[in-house]
Amino acid sequence: MDEQQAFFSRELLRWYHENRRDLPWRRGHNPYYTWVSEIMLQQTRVDTVIPYFERFISKFPTATALADAKEEDVLKAWEGLGYYSRARNLQAAAREVKERYAGEVPDDVAAVSSLKGIGPYTAGAIMSIAFNRNEPAVDGNVMRVLSRFFRLHDDIAKPSTRVKIEKVARALIPDGHASHFNQALMELGALTCTPKSPSCLLCPVMEHCEGRLAGEELLLPIKTKAKPPKPEVRFAALVEGTGRHEGQLLIRKRPDTGLLARMWELPHVLATKQTSKGSTTQEAAMDQVRELLFQEGIHAEPVEAYCDAEHTFSHIQWQMRVYRCKALSEMALPPGYAYIEREHIAEYAFPNLFVKLIQGYFEEQQSVRND
Repeated sequence: MDEQQAFFSRELLRWYHENRRDLPWRRGHNPYYTWVSEIMLQQTRVDTVIPYFERFISKFPTATALADAKEEDVLKAWEGLGYYSRARNLQAAAREVKERYAGEVPDDVAAVSSLKGIGPYTAGAIMSIAFNRNEPAVDGNVMRVLSRFFRLHDDIAKPSTRVKIEKVARALIPDGHASHFNQALMELGALTCTPKSPSCLLCPVMEHCEGRLAGEELLLPIKTKAKPPKPEVRFAALVEGTGRHEGQLLIRKRPDTGLLARMWELPHVLATKQTSKGSTTQEAAMDQVRELLFQEGIHAEPVEAYCDAEHTFSHIQWQMRVYRCKALSEMALPPGYAYIEREHIAEYAFPNLFVKLIQGYFEEQQSVRND
């Protein structure tokens, strides 16, 4: 390790010991806690994750408890975090841990890397943070910090750059201090060496930061822009029940595979090409909703436009017009459909978009009754 590397590792550790945050998954070295937190933290802010983590661990305190849980309960505990495949993969991997390792996360990088949903970063984080192994854990924060400090002009969107930075990070890990060092790297990127407004004057390694000395702290890291998500216009049906289902809403379960698999939602349909370019008339849109319901065996009639909503995934953006519909009869529901009351929302796992729509509807109805 040369002088610049030694300075970086020494000063970063000193800074971390004085400034590290008290986070629930850092209390002790529980590999399961580390694993759950790292999966939750993917593309999600720390402040958002903390209450989810605490609720999740209280409900599923061990890998075995998670393995034995119903998928619906796991998805419900994850509701609002998004990227629900993370939760499914986490539970699938927990079942592997139960079956192959007696419910204990293995202290072996190859074994951890083989678990479903665990890539190089997560494996490195578990091995270093929980087991103090000299494994790099390179995420976006780490790539940003090291790109700036060593003035690396490689495109961090490329896999080859990640491999290069992993080698740099591995060389920086002080023997016996992998757990704190890797957390310090992540912490520095999250709190100080931030993407748009780095606090260089507060940085413990600013003295030898090549990017800052060259005036390139805002230029680095180099990253090609990803394609923006593709917009999709969709029409949703907010079907109000009648008869014994008065005051209830109709929901359906998504298919077993694909986006948001096996979660619940309002019935909705992708707008046809003729109606997706801003030329949608109210009549044309309501015809599509009527046809959707008819094809799925639901006897209901669209009444009026209720609201607009949108949700952005990594690759698509749903731009949704929601139509209030009235059930025409107390029909027998087709498979995968159910009526829901406000009191039973917690029993179903919904994508965040539909949680807001359904809760908003019931709150509005309650307000109308109170008036």
